Amino acid sequence: MSDKEAATGGQNRAGHETRRLRSTLWFDNPENPGMTALYIERYLNFGLTPEELTSGKPIIGIAQTGSDLSPCNRHHLDLAKRVRAGIIAAGGVPFEFPVHPIQETGRRPTATLDRNLAYLGLVEILMGYFIDGVVLTTGCDKTTPACLMAAATVNIPAIVLSGGPMNNGWRHGERVGSGTVVWQARQELAEGKIDYREFMAIVTDSAPSIGHCNTMGTASTMNALAEALGMSLPGCAAIPAPHRERGQIAYRTGERIVELVREDLKPSDILTRKAFENAIVVNSAIGGSTNAPIHLNAIARHLGVPLDNDDWEKIGHRVPLLVNMQPAGKYLGEEFHRAGGVPAVVNELTKRGFIHEDALTVNGRTIGENCKGKQSGDADVIFPIEAPMKPEAGFIVLRGNLFDSAIMKTSVIDDDFRRRYLSNPGDLDAFEGRAIVFDGPEDYHARIDDPALAVDETCILFMRGAGPIGYPGGAEVVNMQPPAALLKRGVNALPCIGDGRQSGTSGSPSILNASPEAAAGGGLAILKTGDRVRIDLKRRTANILIAD
Repeated sequence: MSDKEAATGGQNRAGHETRRLRSTLWFDNPENPGMTALYIERYLNFGLTPEELTSGKPIIGIAQTGSDLSPCNRHHLDLAKRVRAGIIAAGGVPFEFPVHPIQETGRRPTATLDRNLAYLGLVEILMGYFIDGVVLTTGCDKTTPACLMAAATVNIPAIVLSGGPMNNGWRHGERVGSGTVVWQARQELAEGKIDYREFMAIVTDSAPSIGHCNTMGTASTMNALAEALGMSLPGCAAIPAPHRERGQIAYRTGERIVELVREDLKPSDILTRKAFENAIVVNSAIGGSTNAPIHLNAIARHLGVPLDNDDWEKIGHRVPLLVNMQPAGKYLGEEFHRAGGVPAVVNELTKRGFIHEDALTVNGRTIGENCKGKQSGDADVIFPIEAPMKPEAGFIVLRGNLFDSAIMKTSVIDDDFRRRYLSNPGDLDAFEGRAIVFDGPEDYHARIDDPALAVDETCILFMRGAGPIGYPGGAEVVNMQPPAALLKRGVNALPCIGDGRQSGTSGSPSILNASPEAAAGGGLAILKTGDRVRIDLKRRTANILIAD
């Protein structure tokens, strides 16, 4: 079949009738010659030929999230050249355009504000211009959900190209993971073990190359979940940004998007309930970020697929932890890639029936077909399902008179935290404590070391006013470490609860995203320092203790 037939009707490779390419309504529409002439004449002025725009070649958008403001995604400016080459080789015409920048570590007060802004801008471009299909370049935390939300809304053929993690960070022969090392170095700074210059050196050593966080923070999580959803080519998520395979998969992604347009394979064909359940399962197995539910629930909503926080516990809590990667483990992105990345994780999960193997993916095959036989190349990085790092690793959802819903990441509950708070023989997996309440991160930083608070290891730290309304935007600020006096005594973590979020790179087993938030009249609004609070993980409850 010729390109012209593909544009105006005919049969695709499966023998089904093909639709008319939407780009022909701009550039090859004899029914409206006046507007067609206006559209096409300006797009010829930088050297395109009429034949490129009118011969039935699919016009492919490259949604460019890279810029100098977005260092985690900046290398997409170069990767786009490989995407273009793949598009042209497959018979398409590439058009690259900018997406509103999102940089988690650069935007004040919070990059969350930009997720929906980037989404809205991308929707307007995909709806209002002549794009037949789109390559979504992702990397830093919220670029992935912003792009996927837009693809879900517009529902034209789309494929994700993640930028990949940085190479491993090293200092004095030890791995230093981006983001995760910040929380560890903060403790050493507060204890007086290092000074400001050493603190800065440690943190900057964790970012040795182009790419997003090399830990299993929100960036690595969301790109892994894009692959688990079926929206990127197999193996795409874990390839480190500097590796040659990153440029190679960019080329293949460019080739594949042209085929997706010709096959008319759209996000709604891939992003089904089964796909979202697969993503929840993979998130548990990789020790994924607590920010994942916020983003995946939003993507699902734009497709009309029912998904809420309770699904994350019901589907994901029983799934074992398989990936030994910071902050829940030891290794970083390079080891995860060499061990097999997402396909090796999915292969292990299928052995216990955790994966819907018939879920379709962007390469036209099912996730089961893509991942069958993809064995882990290092059992200390990706554990076998028969002997996992932890037997149950998903999120749990708590509720009570403090809030209707909040989530806790169980994969980062370490031995020290469990010994201190969850090992009372008469009250296992539960603890009570005196509340220390802070109104936002500024209040926390100003008062955490105030002796008048008398914070000890029996206290529970609360942060309110940090949710989507209160901060605004739902900032990643519920990363509360104990006061310096406790750190010096070896108490490295206290139970933390908040109506905001925390970085996915944090290893703290905090209770997060409490809803309704304090600013919306939630129970945290009436909590006072000194109140007694009980947390019961078995009963999934969180309550202020009120005397009869």
